[in-house]
Amino acid sequence: MKKLSVYLIITAVAAVMLYPLLWLLGASFKSNSEIFSSVWFIPDSIDLSIWKNAWETATPYTMGHYFINTFMIIIPKTVFAVISSVLAAYGFARFNFPLKRLFSSLLLIGMLMPAIVKIMPMFLFWRDTGLLDTYIPLVFPALLAEEGMFVFILIRFFNSVPREFDEAARIDGCGTMRTLFLVLLPCIKPAVTSIAVFTFLWTMNDFLNPLIIIQSVKKYPLSLALRLSVDSTGQSYEQCKIIAVSVIGLIPSITVFALAQKKFVKGITAGGLSG
Repeated sequence: MKKLSVYLIITAVAAVMLYPLLWLLGASFKSNSEIFSSVWFIPDSIDLSIWKNAWETATPYTMGHYFINTFMIIIPKTVFAVISSVLAAYGFARFNFPLKRLFSSLLLIGMLMPAIVKIMPMFLFWRDTGLLDTYIPLVFPALLAEEGMFVFILIRFFNSVPREFDEAARIDGCGTMRTLFLVLLPCIKPAVTSIAVFTFLWTMNDFLNPLIIIQSVKKYPLSLALRLSVDSTGQSYEQCKIIAVSVIGLIPSITVFALAQKKFVKGITAGGLSG
């Protein structure tokens, strides 16, 4: 009986948490009048023309075009963030080098610095280099391990792997990089997956940085394309269209999280050796 009560409570909490998402999905098929007339998520009738209009957008380009633009940013940025963070954390966790404490402190300071502080220097730098309205300013910083939090997470996981693993690998003839990729990376796979998922989701939801860097509608990512559904006053009388566009934009994030959920949860909760 006690177990049944626990399951009922969990089910009720899950229903409350999932209801906004279900309502969003149902509202994407509703007319504007129906959206404000009922809190129930199931529409009276399914109107696919709303999704068709949302996909075509009010610009010369479809949502598919903006999806491609988004993935042109997300894919290289995620790859670069994982590679650079792993290499930086590996160096801090396994090697001693001059000024190590200083660089570690600078990494911590950079992690604690508010992102808003870096916007103006970043804009001026990329403007002077003539690379505004390109994807390079949005992707290149990931190659330099810009997210200090990722590095500290990986350092923690590297430190949880016994150094005897490194010694055994060297006895077997593995060099520094082979030890990293063949021995240590499989042990910290949950943390690497978490970093990839975080980078994907944050980049997918990033609005401010593309707004500052990208100036051509043709190069807009999905986050800016959604803004095109709203008029210049910040309002819109086509709420159903905005909701449909939002649901379309949620699909990649939900898919990636669902596929990587097990490793992602393990990566952010594990405290010992993982693999």
